[in-house]
Amino acid sequence: MLSLDAPGVPGVLTPAQCRQTAQAIAETQEPSGAIPWFPGHHTDPWDHVENAMALTVAGLLEPARAAFEWCRTMQRPDGSWPIQLRNGVVEDANSDSNFCAYIATGVWHHVLVTGDRRFAETMWPVVSKAISFVLELQAGGGEIAWAKGPSGPEPDALLTGCASIYHSIRCALALADYFDDPQPEWEVAVGRLGHAIVHHPEAFVTKDRWSMEWYYPILGGALRGAAARQRIDERWDDFVVPGLGIRCVDDRPWVTGAETCELVLALDAMGDSVRAHEQFAAMHHLRETDGSYWTGLVYADGKRWPVERTTWTGAAMILAADALSRTTPANGIFRGAELPRGLEGEYDCECATSDR
Repeated sequence: MLSLDAPGVPGVLTPAQCRQTAQAIAETQEPSGAIPWFPGHHTDPWDHVENAMALTVAGLLEPARAAFEWCRTMQRPDGSWPIQLRNGVVEDANSDSNFCAYIATGVWHHVLVTGDRRFAETMWPVVSKAISFVLELQAGGGEIAWAKGPSGPEPDALLTGCASIYHSIRCALALADYFDDPQPEWEVAVGRLGHAIVHHPEAFVTKDRWSMEWYYPILGGALRGAAARQRIDERWDDFVVPGLGIRCVDDRPWVTGAETCELVLALDAMGDSVRAHEQFAAMHHLRETDGSYWTGLVYADGKRWPVERTTWTGAAMILAADALSRTTPANGIFRGAELPRGLEGEYDCECATSDR
């Protein structure tokens, strides 16, 4: 029987507080099912799916289903979504490959929590079209262009986006296994992508000042073991501010809650429970009394910045709480131990274990 208990992390977050955060997210949902950054702001497909996952974790299944239905009805014939919409009006019609792939993670996560096969059957064509669109942007080296516009794919690939896509394709492969619908092209593509992430940093535009660039190869599952620990340890002091969370960029006195919670998920995936719990606790200075979360804090002057409380910050917190508490059946989705890895044989499985 499905448990609707929200996660809690002793000493930091109660299940009631977690549910309150989910309610704060649900209250921003528009009649269409879209979940914007905050009321009146824009919706993007990636953060929208992240919010749907958080609602699922907290047991708010009706708004979660409405969010996924928005994904289904808003998907374009080529399998993509616009980068940005506001109140149903497209503000950026281009397609971000990572934004489009993330539907696979959201759908597989919802299936793991609910066991709802009818939902899976409804969303499987959506996932399949989305992954097919994304893989049309894969280059010869395995990397995937970050976006596509009217003139075709952008020339650049981004490490953070590709690391997230790597995880999303593995979730799509899990859905394919669920339906006994083999996707050998996806298996080859994810193996090539994982190899590029681990072994060919030159394939990606350098964005080393961003913390996401640091932990996403681990969060997405391409990097594990000693190589993951080495990567995290090498730049720990560049990004981690004791007691406050992590910097969004390494050269600014600005900590952000969503990035901190994503690092929590990466640390949890590495088995580094102590530091994962420490960072989860550290970011809670961003919590507001209604359960929402400020995006970040400029700790040099103690000011919230931007002056906004974003749904996706609360969503990242809920997913991190689930991972740490092992509450729902999907709590390990970012640990990824049971996700298919695709065809990595020609790379000696180094995508998972190499010391780089």
